Amino acid sequence: MSRVEELVEELLKQIGEDPSREGLLRTPHRVSQALDFFTVGYRADPLEVLNQAVFNEDCNEMVLLKDIDFYSLCEHHMLPFFGRAHVAYVPDGKIVGLSKLPRIVDLISRRLQVQERLTNEIANALDRVLAPKGVAVVMEGQHLCMQMRGVQKQNTYAITSAMLGEFESDPKTRAEFLQLIRHNRM
Repeated sequence: MSRVEELVEELLKQIGEDPSREGLLRTPHRVSQALDFFTVGYRADPLEVLNQAVFNEDCNEMVLLKDIDFYSLCEHHMLPFFGRAHVAYVPDGKIVGLSKLPRIVDLISRRLQVQERLTNEIANALDRVLAPKGVAVVMEGQHLCMQMRGVQKQNTYAITSAMLGEFESDPKTRAEFLQLIRHNRM
């Protein structure tokens, strides 16, 4: 039995459960595996993942992926928060494979997080690897720590943004991005 499994077994005892009960026999193992999956972001370097798919390209128009699902754990309560990320950049001679944008969102999300830092870490990773003209990230999240406990507000979304380069300094670029991420689904 791993140390995490031992701790989960002790936690079950502390909340008044019987870890030897049939339905809980494998719970410490399952929780250990789940935590390992939920925190895989600690064991990978986002910059390394991005650098594997950088290409020289004479492109200077906005690249945007919107509605990227993300799942994370709140570092304050270790409860899930989840939602959608919208990630854009304006290239300056380098682009990254499109599939790397959701991979970076997933990788950085799979750590104990707060949404504010998560948003900035995604933007900063793209900025460091691509040195683009600008990066924009907007995240919309629902937090179970607010929905299940505390204020118990079921339909509340937290929206965070990180704007770098042209997205911060050029109102037209910022407005184009914000218009494009409006939720007009095909």
